[in-house]
Formats: sequence, structure tokens, C-alpha cells
Amino acid sequence: MAEKEYLTHTFEPVFDGQSRVLILGTFPSVKSREQNFYYGHPQNRFWRVLAALTGEPVPAGIEEKKALLHRRHIALWDVIAGCTITGSSDASIRDAVPNDVGRVLAAAPIRGIFANGAKAYELYRKYLAPATGRDAVRLPSTSPANAACSLQELCAAWSAVAELIS
Repeated sequence: MAEKEYLTHTFEPVFDGQSRVLILGTFPSVKSREQNFYYGHPQNRFWRVLAALTGEPVPAGIEEKKALLHRRHIALWDVIAGCTITGSSDASIRDAVPNDVGRVLAAAPIRGIFANGAKAYELYRKYLAPATGRDAVRLPSTSPANAACSLQELCAAWSAVAELIS
């Protein structure tokens, strides 16, 4: 059993001056923290969903993932900069300190903010919406913990992202 520990987010957001969509997760999983990049668990369907929505191959390494995000004008970050967490469990998040998404919003013409899962949406509404004055769209989580949602169902729900990046 993993222990509760206070952790800080160790990698930067991915964005540039052309980013039109901001996708926010909660906090990096254990696998993502090991790889030092977003959605690193092999069973997380995030990269497969993005590939399906964009018609591109599933990116393999970090540089390919960053290139896909930049080509498609997608900014990627997490709501939480630091928290007490047990393993990768979003439900265990306590003592949350939010990231300053204002720096992304100030640097890029973001048309839509999307939360990857219910917990990311809940945390965005609690910590970031008051500061940004912008709402986010709640999308079903790409996490392997959301096994009830098929890849096809995820792609259908996530099509709102595709509309803003095509």
C-alpha cells in the first residue's frame, strides 16, 4: 500500500503562443512522475484519444507527444501544483495548492478549457475558476480507473476538443 506524502509537480506545462485549447488533469500519476511527463501510464488512454481525434499516430516518446500538442495547438497542464496524495489516487488528494494557469491564459489565445475527469473539474472549479473567471468543460477521465468508459465513448465525448483544434 502506498503511503500518503506531500508532493510537488515537477514538470512544466506544455503550451506556446498558438495554443487554443487547455487540457487540465489533476496531478501526475506515479508513472507520469517517473517519466517526468503527462499521462505516462501505459493504460491511460489520453494519447490514444488525442491521436484518434487528430488522425495522427499515437506518439511514443516525450518529444513526439510535445510535437503533437504543439502541432494541434493544445496546451497541457494539471490543476494542482502540490498536494498530499497516496500513490496515484485522485480521491486521496488533500492539502492542494493550485497551479497558476493564468500564465498560460495570458500567453495563448485559449478558446476552451477542458478538465480530464471529474476530480480535475472539481478542483478547477474550486481553485482556478474564481481566479480565471472562466469555466471548464468536464470530460470523462482517460485514466485506467475509468474502465467503464470505452475508447470509442471517450473519443465521442472528447470531440469537443477536436472542434476547437481543427
